[in-house]
Amino acid sequence: MQIDWLAIAPEIVVAVTILGVLAADLVLPRPLKYWTATLAVVGLTLAVVPLILMAASSVETRSLFEGSYVVDDFALVLKGLFLIAGYLVVLMSVSYIESDRYYQGEYYLLLLSSVLGSLVIASARDLIVLFIGVELTTGPLFMLAGWRKGDIRSNEASLKFFILGVLSTAILLWGMAMLYGVSGEVRFDQIRSALADPSPAAQPLVGLAILFVLVGFAFKVSAVPFHFWAPDTYEGAPTPVTAYLSVSSKAAGFVALFVTVYVALRDRVDIWGPGLWALAALSMTIGNLAALRQSNIVRLLAYSSIAQAGFMLVPFAAASVAGEQLAEGLAATVVYLVIYALMNLGAFAVVIQGARRTGTGDIDGWAGLGRIDPRLGVLAAVFFFSLAGIPPLAGWFAKFVMFRAAIAAGSAAATSLAVIAAINAVIALYYYARVAKVVWFDEAPAGAEPATEPPAASLALTLGIAAVATVVVGVFPAVFAVFGEATRVLLASG
Repeated sequence: MQIDWLAIAPEIVVAVTILGVLAADLVLPRPLKYWTATLAVVGLTLAVVPLILMAASSVETRSLFEGSYVVDDFALVLKGLFLIAGYLVVLMSVSYIESDRYYQGEYYLLLLSSVLGSLVIASARDLIVLFIGVELTTGPLFMLAGWRKGDIRSNEASLKFFILGVLSTAILLWGMAMLYGVSGEVRFDQIRSALADPSPAAQPLVGLAILFVLVGFAFKVSAVPFHFWAPDTYEGAPTPVTAYLSVSSKAAGFVALFVTVYVALRDRVDIWGPGLWALAALSMTIGNLAALRQSNIVRLLAYSSIAQAGFMLVPFAAASVAGEQLAEGLAATVVYLVIYALMNLGAFAVVIQGARRTGTGDIDGWAGLGRIDPRLGVLAAVFFFSLAGIPPLAGWFAKFVMFRAAIAAGSAAATSLAVIAAINAVIALYYYARVAKVVWFDEAPAGAEPATEPPAASLALTLGIAAVATVVVGVFPAVFAVFGEATRVLLASG
C-alpha cells in the first residue's frame, strides 16, 4: 500500500512536535520550561506549510487507507482553522501560565495532542478513525480543564467535564456500534449505500442509532439540552483552555457531525433533520436568555458560545428539514464557524487582559476600562460587537450567510427557524452591547489610573491577529468565499 506522505504531513509535524515538547520537558530545568511553548509555536507554524503545498497542488482529493482518510478542500480548510486556532491559544497561554514552571511542558503536550485529534477528525471518513479523532481531541481537555489544581472551581470544572464527556462518548460509541451492526460497514460511503434501503426490521434500529449519534455530538458542541456542563467548565478552566474549548473543541464536534450526517447518513435526513432543527432553536433561545442574566464575563461567553452553536446550526438544519440546498446550508455553517473562531478567540484574549487590568472577571468590575486602557476598550468593542453581528465587523457576514441559507431553503420550517434566529440576534445584541456600555460609559472606580504597561508580547500578538482578521473579513467578506466553496467537495464525496 502506497502512502501519500504529503497528505498526512501536518499530522506528522504535530506528532513530532509533541515528542519534541515531551523531550524538552524532561531535560530542561524549571526556569527554562518556557521553551516548550516556543517549540509548540514553531511546530504549529511548520504544520501549515504542507497545507499550503496541498492547496497549491493540482491534486484535488488525496485518499489514504482505502478511503478511510481523505484530504480534500474541505479537510484543508478545517485543518487550517484548527492549526491557526491552536497557534493563537498557545500564544494566549504563554503569559497566562508562565509562573507554572513545574507543568508547562505537560500543558503544551496536552494542548498539541488535542490539536492533533482535531486534524484527524477533518479527514476521517470511517467510524473508527472518527472516534479516535474525537477522543484524542477531548481526552486531553479533561485534564486541562482542571489545570489550576489549587482552585476548587477548576477541580469541579474538570470533574463535571469528565463525567459528562465520558457519558457522551458512551452514547456516541453506542450509536456508532449500532450503525455498524445494521450496515456491516465502517466507511461512511459504504454505510450510506447500505442504509439507502434497509430491511423493515432494521428501520427502528437505524433511527435509534442516528439518535444516539446526534446526542453524542450535541454534547461535544454544547447544544441545548446537552449544554449544562459548559458554563461551569468554562468558568473553572484556565481562560486559554476555555477559549480552546469554545472554538477548536466545538469546531471539531461540528466537523465530526458534518462528515457523519452528510456523508454517511445523507439519505436519512428525514430522521436527523428535525433533530437538528430542534437543537438549533433551543440552543439559540436558551443560550441567549441565560446570557442575559450573567454577571461574570466568562459565564456570559459560555452561554454566548451555546447560543452561537445554535446560530451555526441554523443553515445546517434549515437545509435538512427542507431537503434542498444542502450545499448552501453546509457552506454557510462552515463560513460561520471559521468567522466565529477568530472573533471568539479575540474576545477571550480581551478577557485575559481585562481581568489582569481590573483584577476581576465581573462585568461591572470593568466599568470605565475604555478610559483607563483605550486600546483594550476598543478591542473589547470590536470583538463583542462582531459577535453581535454589527457591520463592518466580520460577524455581520456570518449572520448574513446564515440568514441567506435559511431563507433559500424555502420551506416553512426553514423560514420559521430564520425568524427564531432573527429574534435571538436582537437578544444577543443586548448583552454584547452591555459589555461595551460598561467598558466605555460607566464611571471608572475612584483612584483608577490610566494603563501604562502594554500586554505581554504573545497576548498582544494574539489580539492583533484576531482584530485584523475580524476587521478585514468584515470589510472584504469575499476573502472567506473559498471556505464555503470548499464544503461542496464534501457533499460530492458521499
